[in-house]
Amino acid sequence: MARNKYPEVTVNRILDVATRLFLEKGYEETTIQAILDELGDLSKGAIYHHFKSKEDIIEAVIDRMFEDVHKSAIAIVNDPTLNGLQKIQKTIQSSLQNPNQEKILKSAPDLMHNTRFLSAEIYESVNVVAKQMIEPMLREGIEDGSIQTKYPKQMAEMLMILANIWLNPAVFQVSENELYDKFLFLKYVGERLGIPVLDDRMLDRLQLYRSIMEENESKNLS
Repeated sequence: MARNKYPEVTVNRILDVATRLFLEKGYEETTIQAILDELGDLSKGAIYHHFKSKEDIIEAVIDRMFEDVHKSAIAIVNDPTLNGLQKIQKTIQSSLQNPNQEKILKSAPDLMHNTRFLSAEIYESVNVVAKQMIEPMLREGIEDGSIQTKYPKQMAEMLMILANIWLNPAVFQVSENELYDKFLFLKYVGERLGIPVLDDRMLDRLQLYRSIMEENESKNLS
């Protein structure tokens, strides 16, 4: 069999088709065979050469959707006009308002009922986002006086666990009123700790994401 000279082209074709099917049908209803049927000219072996499972495919799809977020975060971190607190505020706002968030919620699996993805989200929140991004910004804020805390590591982890897990409609599917109360509570906690990172514009986005997850749940039950 001839070797594929352009593997990145094949990978992008697989991800393009998978993304569309995940958005149209949802993660649970999209099979490897469905992706294969849409591609037409690839064998199942060709797909498994690049991806070991459907879980690997959705992870690659999500990583690709988040490329702009990572680039934006790097630009914020390196912005000399912002202090530490402003960098954290802008980073969280940028992530929450990223239009690809809607696509991810429509295509990704239910995190609460998928331990692989839930554990990956927790690991990413604590060991990547908190450790590599938020904690350095907190330490910068301590140095420039915009943040006062003796526990930047613990504060970074707490903030990311609450924001990315506890407040995330993809993990905890709650009513509109309960999400509102959780948002106000986290906003209150942030203000009392000297890191006011949430504002009312973010609540509108969270309510939108909650409604998307509610719609997904209805589709799965029908």
